[in-house]
Amino acid sequence: MLKSRYSNFLLECGVDEAGRGCLAGPVTAAAVILKPDFKHKLIDDSKKLSMSERQKLSGIIIENSISYSIQNIYPGKIDEINILNASILAMHKCIEDLEVSPEFLIVDGNKFKKYGNIPHETIVKGDGKYLSIAAASILAKHSRDVFMKKISKEFPNYFWFKNKGYPTKQHKEAIRKYGITNHHRKSFKLFDEQLTIDF
Repeated sequence: MLKSRYSNFLLECGVDEAGRGCLAGPVTAAAVILKPDFKHKLIDDSKKLSMSERQKLSGIIIENSISYSIQNIYPGKIDEINILNASILAMHKCIEDLEVSPEFLIVDGNKFKKYGNIPHETIVKGDGKYLSIAAASILAKHSRDVFMKKISKEFPNYFWFKNKGYPTKQHKEAIRKYGITNHHRKSFKLFDEQLTIDF
């Protein structure tokens, strides 16, 4: 069972993102303030759960949140400001969008820029330690997966319904064969470099 909270603040908010390492699609962040007495033994790091489990748990998390927000930053902006800044921007937009202002933020990972005057703590692998960060990771990943499945219908050659935009061999081969789309991140290494030896 994950820990319910890190601080003594009642309105503690978990924040996480999904899709940082993808070649296509947005980076998606979520912020969640859970009800103080909420516990659920199946909530865990989203990467450990199946898509159907994340879908089911997303509904439970939303029902048991005081406030939540999910935000996307799309490839054009990612290319403009880089993926780390885009991830932090997505997190900031989530916090800004919350209907209830959090008193304390716990953020997955070790990179974050202070938001307003709200104190925060970054926690490496926090999505496997704290309930609200795990809840945020589930909302972010589920929302992003749904989006990638939707745009996969328009671009079936890239198998986004399966790889979700991550750099799988199949995805890279499709990029080599069909080129890139407006959903690809042009600042990322999209092609495997061919090494040639000149004699």
